[in-house]
Amino acid sequence: MHKSQRIAAVAAACAVAGAALYGAGAATAGQSTANSTHEPYNIGLLVKDIDTYYGTAPDANGVYQASPTSPYAKDLASIDKAAKKYIDKAARKALRKGEKPAVVFDIDDTLLLSLDYEKRYNYTYSSATWAAYVNKADRPAVFGTPELVQYAEKQGVEVFYNSGLGEAQRSAAVENLKKVGADINLDADHVFLKNAAAPPSYLSACATPGTWTCTTVQYKSGTRRHIEDDLGYEIIANFGDQYSDLDGGYADRTYKLPNPTYYVG
Repeated sequence: MHKSQRIAAVAAACAVAGAALYGAGAATAGQSTANSTHEPYNIGLLVKDIDTYYGTAPDANGVYQASPTSPYAKDLASIDKAAKKYIDKAARKALRKGEKPAVVFDIDDTLLLSLDYEKRYNYTYSSATWAAYVNKADRPAVFGTPELVQYAEKQGVEVFYNSGLGEAQRSAAVENLKKVGADINLDADHVFLKNAAAPPSYLSACATPGTWTCTTVQYKSGTRRHIEDDLGYEIIANFGDQYSDLDGGYADRTYKLPNPTYYVG
């Protein structure tokens, strides 16, 4: 994910709202309190709430992990259950119609959990520390989503990845995805990453070689449009932890995974 626009979440309620299925009336980015004139939520209390939500604790190696019995894990399990039921039905329908069903997954905090980075750097960000963290390729899985990748593939659904990670991080991302079991379609034709030096022609409205002005929504929706219009797939579901992963169309249904630690507009 390109994190230059990241900011800390502004309310613990975001954790609950973010767990809802986006296409079924969940809170939207327009409900942010970032521009409110009243006193914001105390950041120290917010961090405590986030830790409680994730069940955050360091493991034997000092790496911060989420608890499999946490509210976060329970919210993910609810989303995964609904998504599997939907994918099964939507895939069978698409295949009967002669369509090529596909699903699209974001990577950061949709498949690979970055909680340890957030805790270690106190919810701040720098491109250098983030790049070093990603390149270690040892992030744990977001509970349940690698299994969703496997499930979709077994239902005859083509799996794509649409990430804000840069092209230079491709090998680390692929290695890490393999480690957590999301080892389906990890070739360059299925893993879409930002390439500012040589952007694809389908993003020419906002990206030319050496000049990248695409917003997250433009980049991600433009990639989904390419998957549908140019590659001929029907995207039945799109998964992401940010609303900017999901906005812009070109998906029959969208699923917002919980992430109260940062916001990408």
